[in-house]
Amino acid sequence: MFRALILDWSGTLVDDSAPTLAATNAVLAQYDRQPMTWEQFRESFRLPYSEWYAEHVPGISLKELEEHFRVAFDSSEHPVIPLAGTAEFLQWCSENCIRLFVLTSMNTDNFSQQLREFGFDRHFEQTYSGVIDKRTVIGKIIAEHGLDSAKTAYVGDMAHDIETAHDGGVTAIGVLSGYDPAPQLAAAGPHFLFSCIKSVHALLQGSFPEARCACGESIVIRRLAVSCFIGVPEEERAERQTLHLTVEIVPERNFASLCDRLELTVDYDKVARRIGELAGERPRKLVETLADEVARMILKEFSAREVSVEIEKDILPETEAVLVRTRRMRKPSAG
Repeated sequence: MFRALILDWSGTLVDDSAPTLAATNAVLAQYDRQPMTWEQFRESFRLPYSEWYAEHVPGISLKELEEHFRVAFDSSEHPVIPLAGTAEFLQWCSENCIRLFVLTSMNTDNFSQQLREFGFDRHFEQTYSGVIDKRTVIGKIIAEHGLDSAKTAYVGDMAHDIETAHDGGVTAIGVLSGYDPAPQLAAAGPHFLFSCIKSVHALLQGSFPEARCACGESIVIRRLAVSCFIGVPEEERAERQTLHLTVEIVPERNFASLCDRLELTVDYDKVARRIGELAGERPRKLVETLADEVARMILKEFSAREVSVEIEKDILPETEAVLVRTRRMRKPSAG
């Protein structure tokens, strides 16, 4: 599925919530502001963090605030630890030749120390830290490393990460293991939304069939009439019949990233014509066979992440129609 992954750090690969909250409250205390609970902080915090500070501690330079934060973070008694499954995920990606990058707002010195301490540095081709607004950098990463945006994803735990992925034209994957609550993360429009990095790992391994497009966008061709020879009895197959197909396609890209360009989406006119061609290629006994072949054809020939096919056949008396349905997802590929 993906040949390159750009990964956020805090809340995506490591848990630094406790020292971050402690350091933030230390900064607030410097300017006589009330401390926050984790729930209050999580509800209000956002990236770029310069905007958050401007709201909660206005009139103070970002440099001064960052210095207070770093001193408090470094002296915190709370440890930073890798999230469950991170080490296994990074190792698997390396073994399967998936190029890995980090794009994080975290202070470069703290990040570099953690990267070496956890032994994760060997997995990454390059890292980008201390980036306040990630949207300004993701295009540079893609261009400098020659990444194919159609085969690249950005994984993060905040709405800003999802917006960054959209700006870079790559797949946006949200994880709920970090700072933004589910409603905020979902509202940003990720292509996928998972509980943690272990679920992303499962997706790449092909063992997460229930993964669905989080943005809820699809293209539907409703009741397309096709003519074909189909039926179990030989005499039924001898007569041409009309079937009606309803096809729902979840495209690889969300609508907001299409830039009004046809080549970036699924051309439903071509899909309809290919269905007609496929249906007429040969006689078949089962409608189920045609449904399966149509679904597989769409995933193979078009930029579809997921497809469902429903076929109506007027065959039983005293019924409006007989329906068969199938749903298929594109299988992730390590190659």
